[in-house]
Amino acid sequence: MGWDLPERAKYTILHPVDEAALTTLLQRVADGDRTIQQALSDLRGLPFEDIGSAKIDHHRELRTGQAEAVYGPGKTPDEVREAATALVRRASGAVFVTRATPEQFAAVQPSVPAATYDERSRLIVAKEATRNGRRLGAAAVVSAGTSDRPVAEEAALTLGALGADVDRIADVGVAGVHRLLEHRDRIERADVVVVVAGMEGALPSVVAGLTSRPVVAVPTSVGYGASFEGLAALLTMLASCAPGISVVNIDNGFGAALVADRILRARER
Repeated sequence: MGWDLPERAKYTILHPVDEAALTTLLQRVADGDRTIQQALSDLRGLPFEDIGSAKIDHHRELRTGQAEAVYGPGKTPDEVREAATALVRRASGAVFVTRATPEQFAAVQPSVPAATYDERSRLIVAKEATRNGRRLGAAAVVSAGTSDRPVAEEAALTLGALGADVDRIADVGVAGVHRLLEHRDRIERADVVVVVAGMEGALPSVVAGLTSRPVVAVPTSVGYGASFEGLAALLTMLASCAPGISVVNIDNGFGAALVADRILRARER
């Protein structure tokens, strides 16, 4: 860390923050040995909690504003439970398990009774953000077709748990563009817009041409052969002529929600 500490403090500061480590650090700030900015830098550099099956990065929330998420595929139900429980115990904000199975949720729920599971999006919300009555802002989640709804719902549920007011606008793909135009006022009332589409992926370009709001585009793997499991939609969104669009990976509703969350949090500063 670049500063001298008693042996016990050195040990605790190399593990997730506890009272002894924080007391030592705060005392050094009070004594003038560390500035507030230096102390924040020290905290950002603190490492992780080793729970055996995983190394939990508890300080990601301090560095980025959002706690580490648990990615479900490839993990046993017990491994998901251990990771989710460790995060819920220390995180001040929302905690998620993405692409989770019902079996993984069944393992998590006894340890985290407040956890919820949505089968369509396969998202476990283990903990919601607490904002003391203040909302983060307004987000519209616009999806092209019913087949895109699992990815759209992942984005919507994530944003809701992070503290945003979410307006779901579904089944408004460009094959019937009049359906989208009917909702222009709702889209414009949002502070950020997440647009989810498969097939040829044209919907984000249309939405970005209708609104002044930032657009986060999510290609989905929905479509017939030449859609190449979402690659066609991804390339369309990346090649869009409409400015103001950011694009995340195929089927990544969670990632889109985190982009939107950062946009909303930046407005609060």
